[in-house]
Amino acid sequence: MRDRDGAATDALWRPAYVALGSNLGDPRARIADAFERLATLERSRLVARSRLYRSRPMGPRDQPEFLNAAAGLLTTRSARELLDDLLAIERAMGRHRTERWGPREIDLDLIWIVGAPIAEPGLSVPHPGVRDRNFVLYPLADIAPTLVIPGCGRVCELMERVGAEGIDVLDGESSG
Repeated sequence: MRDRDGAATDALWRPAYVALGSNLGDPRARIADAFERLATLERSRLVARSRLYRSRPMGPRDQPEFLNAAAGLLTTRSARELLDDLLAIERAMGRHRTERWGPREIDLDLIWIVGAPIAEPGLSVPHPGVRDRNFVLYPLADIAPTLVIPGCGRVCELMERVGAEGIDVLDGESSG
């Protein structure tokens, strides 16, 4: 038997977490657009959206502040398939990878997908920077504060450890 996306109904649905960021154009609109695109991924369901956060840029400081959020998905896609989906959304939204940690229209990072950790060329899950990035941890704590990221720890504890310097919630506003 198959569901509306053509996936076998006995496929394993598992949680996945995506970090979103933008600091070019209208970042609020870009993140809202990215959430809408995530909601249409095949064999996936968008089940949680964090609040919006404003953060200082990582890397070059001569760029606008970022808006950040996190998404929770349920998916039957593999980590590689999901990463390919995220990269396709970035390209469709005009992302051009030119400068590391530079300004961007949209940034979608696969933070964690439940299952075994993965270390392959072009794919590391959990995301290698998650434990040190408050602009990832604060939004993620909105939707999964007790999530344990293997090799890192519990999201709420990681968030407390890295602190809130340079990050602000935007008036409790929803990102979607």
